[in-house]
Amino acid sequence: MQDHRFEFVVHGTPEEVWDVMAAQSRTDVDRGSVQIEILHRGDADGNGLVRHCHFPVPKYLLSGGVAESWEWITEATRPISWRYDAVSKPLWSRSTGWTRLEDAGGGTTRVCFRETYEARNPVSRLLLEKPVHTFISKDNDRLIEAALVRALAEVGAVRERNQAP
Repeated sequence: MQDHRFEFVVHGTPEEVWDVMAAQSRTDVDRGSVQIEILHRGDADGNGLVRHCHFPVPKYLLSGGVAESWEWITEATRPISWRYDAVSKPLWSRSTGWTRLEDAGGGTTRVCFRETYEARNPVSRLLLEKPVHTFISKDNDRLIEAALVRALAEVGAVRERNQAP
């Protein structure tokens, strides 16, 4: 089983971070090689959100370089934390991820993320799990942080415009 963790601090309260991340996770995405379709938006906190995703994987998996996953949000508690579970193919894997938002003081929030990833087939687990997880996760830390920082800056700019005399 692969177990990946990262954390970073952003300018924004836990409530602001939650709102930005919730808005981003509830919209369809089409970035060429990555597509995300929202199948069910879930409740006000995001519990029950269901997404169907297509994303790149190594070509040696013989899937044309594309994988699919079905993800659902569980245990969402605004503005503290949420958990997602997912199943993916072609490696036939299971993932679970946890995101926790901690007030870091001074209008900042520490975003803590953890994901476990496990191929279901023991041979795939032994030979493919680590390189495939590394491939699909290689830029996630940087991209998630950059997208959140950018979105929070936009929220701050709107707030400042609305407060200007």
